[in-house]
Amino acid sequence: MKLIGKGTVITRDAACPLIEDGGVLIDGDKILKVGRFDDLKKACPDAELIDAKGQVIMPALINTHEHIYSALARGLSINGYNPKGFLEILDGLWWNIDRHLTLDQTYWSAMATYIDCIKNGVTTVFDHHASFGSIEGSLFRIADAAKELGVRTVLCYEVSDRDGMDKARASVRENADFIKYTAKENSDMLKAMMGMHAQFTISDETFELCRENMPEGVGAHIHVAEGIEDLHDCLRKYGKRIVNRLMDHDILGPQTLLAHCIYVNEQEMDLIKETDTMVVHNPESNMGNACGCPPTMRIFHKGILTGLGTDGYTHDMFESYKVANVLHKHHLCDPNAAWGEVPAMLFEGNPAIANRYFKTPLGVLKEGAAADVVVVKYDPLTPMTAANINSHMVFGISGALVQTTVCAGKVLMKDRELLVCDEARAMAECRQAARDLAKSING
Repeated sequence: MKLIGKGTVITRDAACPLIEDGGVLIDGDKILKVGRFDDLKKACPDAELIDAKGQVIMPALINTHEHIYSALARGLSINGYNPKGFLEILDGLWWNIDRHLTLDQTYWSAMATYIDCIKNGVTTVFDHHASFGSIEGSLFRIADAAKELGVRTVLCYEVSDRDGMDKARASVRENADFIKYTAKENSDMLKAMMGMHAQFTISDETFELCRENMPEGVGAHIHVAEGIEDLHDCLRKYGKRIVNRLMDHDILGPQTLLAHCIYVNEQEMDLIKETDTMVVHNPESNMGNACGCPPTMRIFHKGILTGLGTDGYTHDMFESYKVANVLHKHHLCDPNAAWGEVPAMLFEGNPAIANRYFKTPLGVLKEGAAADVVVVKYDPLTPMTAANINSHMVFGISGALVQTTVCAGKVLMKDRELLVCDEARAMAECRQAARDLAKSING
């Protein structure tokens, strides 16, 4: 057993949201009990102590939309790349990168991303992968990294017709093979979805092939209306809006995750709600690509299950929380906007999304929940109470303050030292992979 204690416990359990001088008792991969440290220590005196040193103990975080393959793009300069809009960003940067990625580079992208996730207190990741230069086996290489580092993950491959039907079919096969693999493994650490790029790169034929390979309990992970061009394409080619086209292909439903949803209207939101489909908001990416601000506040207030993701822009969910908080205030010219909605997306929506795939309760510290716990170095200037936890989170905490990260009862990082790999060696390999990728792109 392990006892993470001697800190202020933020449980995200409404029945007991904050415990001063508290602790979390872990038995295997689950939480046995949460309470006062002295009581837990007395009950299990032989438990291995992880001393929080008066810091904050809280549930590990969840990212519901990542792009692992973007890891090697940090600082990458591509000859002649000077995009004037979103489609040129896709074709000139991201599709260019994914056409050159090897399987080994995909693996090292995953290692770099998961290492950053651990260091930022993120232990559950929904990834959306593309490597059209090396499709077959790519999800399995990412899964190798996830298993090696002990991170809980949901993987899919980005199906698209953009490089021809042969590669579209190969992408569907990669998803189908990985879906079968995770079903057979039946682990609560690794799951699969049917990945799709966006409707403007997917034909009716390919949508039908995707649907044929989505067994019960598996949904789609797809970009929706990220750019206005996506909407215009759908209206021009099919005479309907994007969400309606997805509905016609039986893509919507409780297991399906729609990323972005910037250019959706009221009727589409109603359809998302009626089908109990999930939505994930990615504020930094939307701003960085100059795609616009989505109607996320309206989506949230419709009662649609809404989460928060990074789109690979960062691996720090606290950063995304801060950006979303100011984005919607600015966009709506309302200083009261996003105070309650964004933390609800991060601390309630993301766990709810994840628990449509994973059986063990996530994002909460309570008996029977997953032993996914982080210790954060934070000494509040003003008293922290159950009523002002989120204010402390948005103004006082960042991923860099995470000291210790535990996933499924395994200590992945302690006092900022990674315990699951040789970080220096891994990052040296990642740097070499990044150099090789840049050379293959620029010649």
